[in-house]
Amino acid sequence: MIKSVKAEIVENKPIAPEFFRMTLKAETLASEGLPGQFVMVKVSPNLEPFLRRPISLHQINREEATVSLLYQVVGKGTRLMSETQKGKVIELLGPLGKGFTWSDSDRVVALVGGGCGTAPLVALAHSLLEDKKEVHVLLGAQTKEKLVCEEDFISMGAKVKVATDDGSYGHHGFVTDLLKNLMHDVALDMVYSCGPLPMTKEVVKLTQEASIPCQVSLEERMGCGIGACIGCVCKVRTKDGAFTYKKVCKDGPVFKGEEVMFDD
Repeated sequence: MIKSVKAEIVENKPIAPEFFRMTLKAETLASEGLPGQFVMVKVSPNLEPFLRRPISLHQINREEATVSLLYQVVGKGTRLMSETQKGKVIELLGPLGKGFTWSDSDRVVALVGGGCGTAPLVALAHSLLEDKKEVHVLLGAQTKEKLVCEEDFISMGAKVKVATDDGSYGHHGFVTDLLKNLMHDVALDMVYSCGPLPMTKEVVKLTQEASIPCQVSLEERMGCGIGACIGCVCKVRTKDGAFTYKKVCKDGPVFKGEEVMFDD
């Protein structure tokens, strides 16, 4: 159920250049939030900026009644978030959207994350590992210093490989190169992905060619987060071979890879 939540900031600290992790005391979000869902954050008590910012649920700790948000400072709203101090109370709307799903038959899975798209995959990996899945995590970043969450995945027990655009760490190239190799070596039951659009398109292409089910979390600009403003639509295939439009905030942000249509 969507709720307006006031949450106290437990921690808000940088974890890499431009990247921050904010941990909030939020019992409702911690008890009801699911991997792949998001919240709309009111970044300022004033009317400027007016619109809230959509941020994925990054970590969900039901025992401690906390959730964490991983975000990148790219504009005024996220800069204001980064300057908000521990102990302050902020307002959020959530949990929102439809998250990732899995079944008992999904025994071996791969998570493909690029940049800030890695954020929701941490909560997903935690849930999958709790469900006794074999989890392979493939992470992409521009440089080693901009790589996030590697240690989080390793500490949980996931099998992690990294690619950087400049070759400063791990594989020199794209994270989708790692996916190609993994699909060759391991029989995957499901692939989950979140990251930049070119990466997402390539993940969908590779998994379709290999007949591996895939779920992708789409990144779109959002105005309201609840489906009212129709500002975040994406093009999807229908069962009759035609197409329609769905709202990323309400019908997603997670979709089956084969239903998303990427217009070049």
